[in-house]
Formats: sequence, structure tokens, C-alpha cells
Amino acid sequence: MDETPPGLVSPPEGYADWLTELKSRIHSAQQRATLAVNRELVLLYWQIGHDILARQSAQGWGAKVIERLALDLRAAFPDMKGFSQRNLKYMRAFAEAWPDAEFVQAVLAQLPWYHQLALLDKLPGPETRRWYAAKAIAHNWSRNILVMQIETRLLERSGKSVSNFEASLPRPQSDLARESLKDPYRFDFLGLTDEAQEREIENALVKHVTEFLLELGAGFAFVGRQVLLDVGGDEFFIDLLFYHLKLRCYVVIELKAGKFKPEHLGQLDFYLTAVDAQVKHPQDAPTIGLLLCKSKNKVVAEYALRDKSQPMGVAEYQLVESLPPELQTSLPSIEQIERELKMQ
Repeated sequence: MDETPPGLVSPPEGYADWLTELKSRIHSAQQRATLAVNRELVLLYWQIGHDILARQSAQGWGAKVIERLALDLRAAFPDMKGFSQRNLKYMRAFAEAWPDAEFVQAVLAQLPWYHQLALLDKLPGPETRRWYAAKAIAHNWSRNILVMQIETRLLERSGKSVSNFEASLPRPQSDLARESLKDPYRFDFLGLTDEAQEREIENALVKHVTEFLLELGAGFAFVGRQVLLDVGGDEFFIDLLFYHLKLRCYVVIELKAGKFKPEHLGQLDFYLTAVDAQVKHPQDAPTIGLLLCKSKNKVVAEYALRDKSQPMGVAEYQLVESLPPELQTSLPSIEQIERELKMQ
């Protein structure tokens, strides 16, 4: 009788592929189950909130009914969380903010409950909430990422860079390219001052590439920094090179530590031509250029882009959050705060 442990027995041919497939199916089933539970929970909370609203309106019930309901529901369902007085008030606010049951069922039920609370707490009206909800669903944002995008005003910055995409790219690629760029870009996660120079910023962006990719937005993949281009025996170096998975094109990013100047676009134009000739695959879309500068005159940038046939955009970057100068140097860093806490 063979008593070799099962883990040491050589698997039959095809077993490894079958096991991989089974793991994938189990993982997918677990995800579907989690999503189904979340969906039912969100719909239940909306229904409870809707009932509270309706009864308070029709029968004149006051705020005390929520306090009583919290006690009764927790007594009836001691193993269930979520029936606190505070959460019941959120259910009421949730139903009041989203009166359309079909929209809740079709769209919002795809987001976990704590995402819903972030939308309620941090955004003022339905249109902005709809926009952030759609982005959170499309990009599978965690709650923390959703909150960060709201607090850094992603909506106000999206599609705001000065570009010539409408004239240089066909639709719908021009629309997607425009929406893929922001203005300004927030690089406050680098911990640099406004006096930082181009190479210092570049080094920090590569060091914090995860945060940089998050700020750039969905679809960007990092290719390299100081990418060498050999043109007729002369060497040129691109600051940062990315590939955009949705646009299916390379994106050249050039950094300028000062104010935008029209001549900056000549260098970027040259890089785009070289990448299209040497790097771009025949099936790739035309390479896009993004010039990031510390400041710009919007009218000057618009004029400078008018005669450019290659797709380019110009946007500003911010190394520190907009605060009064006297506060920018006096605020403690995260590291300083952590050290203080450890010493207490």
C-alpha cells in the first residue's frame, strides 16, 4: 500500500492547469458572493431609510423614533451590526439623497456601504456624487482612494489641461485623451518645497511611482525615466515615459521647474516624433506629450499649441498644497508627528 503523502505524489498530466482554473472559478465565486451580500445590504439600508422618511413625513414621527428603532432592531438582531442610531440616520440621509430607487439598484448598489457614507459626508450634491460614484465603480477604488480623490478635487481638475487634442486626434480618442489629463497635478506626496528643481522632482516621482500613477489616473503604466533616444548618432533623454492602456499610446512627460515658455513645446514635439519613429508599434495610436510646469499663462499656452500637429497638453503641478507661505514651513510632517507620538 502506497502511503506517500498526497503533496509528494506527482500530479497527472493537465492537473496543474485544471487546478489553476478551479482556483480562478472559486475566487470569482467568492467575489460574486461578496458583491451579492453588499448589494443586498445597500438595498436594505436604502429601504429602511426610505421607510423612515415616509413615516416621518406622513405620520409626523419625530427624531426619537430613530432612537427607539435602533434599540428594537439591535434587540431583535443582536448578531447584526449596522443598526446603531447613527447608522439609521445615515440610512435616512442615503434615501433622501437618492430618491430614485432604480438608480440605487442599478448603480449605487455596486459600491460598499462605507463608500456611500463618504459620498454623503464629503460631497454637496447629486451631480458630483454621481460622478465620483461612477469613477469609483469603473476603477474599483477603495474607500480611502475615493476619499483622497474627493479631497484633492479630482472632478475640478479632470480634463482641465490646455491641449490641442481636438485638432490633432480623432474622436473619441481626443475626448478620452483630454479627460485623461488634469490641471493642476498634485505632487504634495513628494514632500518637496516649491524650490525643487526638475531632476529632484523627477527622482522623487520615480521613487514614489505608485502615488504618481494614482495621481496620473487610471490607464497609465510606467515605462521608464531618462529614456534614451538615439537620433542620427546624437543622444536625447526623455524625462518620463508612460504607456496609456486605454488610449493605446505612449505618453511622454517633460518637467519644467519654471514658468511655461512656448519653446518648451519644440523639444516635446521632437521627442514625440522620435518616439513615434523608434518606439511606437504600428498598431499604437500617436504618442501624446504632456508638459508639466510650475506655472503657465493659459493664453500663451493656447497660442503655442495652435500650430502644433502632434497631440500635446500643458498643465501645472503643485508640490505643496495651497497654504499661506508662513504655514507651509511651520506645519509638521507626518514623520515628525509619528516621532512625537512614539515619544509620549
